[in-house]
Amino acid sequence: FPWLWFKPIWYLTGVGFEFDRLVKLTNDFTRSVIAERKQAMEKEGLLDGNGRDCRKEKLAFLDLLLRMQHENQLSDEDIREEVDTFMFEGHDTTSSGIGFTVWWLGFSTEAQRKVHQELDSIFGDSDRSPTPEDVKQMVYLEKCIKESLRMTPSVPLVARRLVEDVVVGETILPEGLTVVVVPVTTARDLRYWEKPDEFYPEHFDADKIAGRDPFSYVPFSAGPRNCIGQKFAILEEKTVLSWIFRRYSVESLDPFPDNRPLPEIILRPSKGFRVRLTKRKV
Repeated sequence: FPWLWFKPIWYLTGVGFEFDRLVKLTNDFTRSVIAERKQAMEKEGLLDGNGRDCRKEKLAFLDLLLRMQHENQLSDEDIREEVDTFMFEGHDTTSSGIGFTVWWLGFSTEAQRKVHQELDSIFGDSDRSPTPEDVKQMVYLEKCIKESLRMTPSVPLVARRLVEDVVVGETILPEGLTVVVVPVTTARDLRYWEKPDEFYPEHFDADKIAGRDPFSYVPFSAGPRNCIGQKFAILEEKTVLSWIFRRYSVESLDPFPDNRPLPEIILRPSKGFRVRLTKRKV
């Protein structure tokens, strides 16, 4: 509602105060996580140079930020904003990616069979948690995730403001113009994709990737301002999806186009993700 853009009305409705309360709740949670970790690192002497040598260890992201703060490169608010980026910014996009991957695999019996086969070869009948080495071996599952993002990108459009004139064909796009890129347009282009309108994970075989324009696939945007969390998102999706498909076979109940993806800020299905899960016998 455009009238809510005016702050006096925004607060008179009570929505503004509720918004501020939720923002404070989120920020306080992040600050408490940072404070607890900072206290623990101080006790271990990891922030004053007297603790164990961390140069030979793989530090968590927050630990790296706190050590940089100790070197006077980051403020408390700088750290909070970076932590917020990883804790909150990727939740909706990653859940959309996971949901659509389950949805597409629920229609593709052959692709789902290959996912089951790959996970069975990694885990057998074990119910242990995935290790980093396990995740590296989930090659076909990663292809399925990428193919899902090709068909239904979590972020349906990317906007950029031009910092200089750009010539496209015979058209000049002037400096200052906002350009909107819709990833699904190039992701369904027959020039780059063997089966543009089908869920076909083999699109991401190594030889096919090598022969394709890298800008034909941009679900995480591209260039220096691309998504900072794209590798983390793929890792997270592989981990969650491996738990699902190790235990269940999936059948999607609402086929496309009846369950039409809606291009809001984050892509979502009009009817949600309705699937039938069947317990597997491994």
